[in-house]
Amino acid sequence: MYRLAKRILETPPSATVLIADMAAKMRRQGVDIIDFSAGRAAEHSPDYINRVASRALLDGDTHQTMAQGTPEFREMVARKLERENGIIADPEKNIIATLGCKQGLTLALVAAVDPGDEVVVEDPCFVSYKPAIRFFGGIPVPVPLRRENRFRWRAEDLESAVNDRTKAILFSSPNNPTGTVHNETDLDLIVGTAKKHDLLVISDEIYEQTIWDGRRHVCIATRSGMKDRSITIMGFTKTFSMGGWRIGFIYAPEALISAMVTAQQHLMTCAGSFTQKGAAKALSEAPPAEVKELWQDWERRCQFVVSELNRIPNISCDPPEGGFYAWINIKGTGETSEQLAKRLLKEFHIALVPGSAFGPNGEGYLRMTCVRSWDDLREGLLRFKQAFTKRGI
Repeated sequence: MYRLAKRILETPPSATVLIADMAAKMRRQGVDIIDFSAGRAAEHSPDYINRVASRALLDGDTHQTMAQGTPEFREMVARKLERENGIIADPEKNIIATLGCKQGLTLALVAAVDPGDEVVVEDPCFVSYKPAIRFFGGIPVPVPLRRENRFRWRAEDLESAVNDRTKAILFSSPNNPTGTVHNETDLDLIVGTAKKHDLLVISDEIYEQTIWDGRRHVCIATRSGMKDRSITIMGFTKTFSMGGWRIGFIYAPEALISAMVTAQQHLMTCAGSFTQKGAAKALSEAPPAEVKELWQDWERRCQFVVSELNRIPNISCDPPEGGFYAWINIKGTGETSEQLAKRLLKEFHIALVPGSAFGPNGEGYLRMTCVRSWDDLREGLLRFKQAFTKRGI
């Protein structure tokens, strides 16, 4: 018998994908499941983007592209970065097309992290960060995000995590799962630490457009001295509801992009041809009114979910500053997050993700996706309330 690689044997499955798969299996068995686990909206990709990709397919644009991405796609990315983020990027030197943000993180780690290098991450953080770092021989170093500090790093915690083996800081804004939008003070803390210790910063900005209550997204690469030490990962999965397209991009210094192109050539060849065509259309101009209206409705859904959750005894939920998750405090229930998530799925047929999947500091929470349909939200919250009132959770 062959032996599986140690790196796989020591890696747990993605909790978000696992719960979504469990829910899908129960649904195939005829169970009426409402799935709040996976980070996907109810809406399909916008038709004006779909039409461009469909036309590309019908016109025969079905062959592999340059490993770095098509010139058209990279040019549209450069325009977007200037228009929306205040970044001047050279499409030939500073941009690469990726198969979504997870693969973008893969390329970033391949290019920047050697075995034994330490990478500072948030705790809680997106479930795939730590496994991805380990896959390439790196060592993730979780630094707590404390509720009393509004799920932001404290200077003393961040500084104590850095040593001579630290290579990079990886963070997301808005944060998944807490919904924290890192403001300029937060970013300056990261910038100061990176400069002091000569570190790279890998910034996952997939939720950059889902910013609520008048806040604004600030790209850390725009901070003084960060252009040459930042890897910015962006994509279309969340803001344009294009998760199945597997398309994104990275903005980074030329040397790092060149290294990523080499890795792309050997590992993935390129991002999809017709997906780049559709994504280029999505970036060719400022988001149209139909997309902005969708984002506004997502904000209303988040507000509705939080308001309803806070009517339920033994739990509480702060409004997300960005992203589209409710980070539900269940510490008053006396159950672990995994126990409660499994009970809610099996007994009440609603799927949420246990907070422990995001790191030790996620214990005591559940993550709920707020951008399912209004009908799903109403029915799912009704079941959630029933779970706490009728069964005495």
